[in-house]
Amino acid sequence: MYTFGENLKKLRKDKNLTQKQLGEAVGGSQRGIQNNELGVRKPSYDLLISLADYFGVSVDYLVGRTDKPEINK
Repeated sequence: MYTFGENLKKLRKDKNLTQKQLGEAVGGSQRGIQNNELGVRKPSYDLLISLADYFGVSVDYLVGRTDKPEINK
């Protein structure tokens, strides 16, 4: 099950950010974040990394490969 959009929306809402604010913070747009949350478009590799860094979570968490947001080091 592909849960990227759900995970992205949860992380965004947990930080009380609008789609526009998040888009600006990671070098994207409100429409891009909206499309990713809705599953209309899949994120680029660069966006995945930017979002993971911004939220301090692993890329695996963002894409639904794990339910643990911690980054393995």
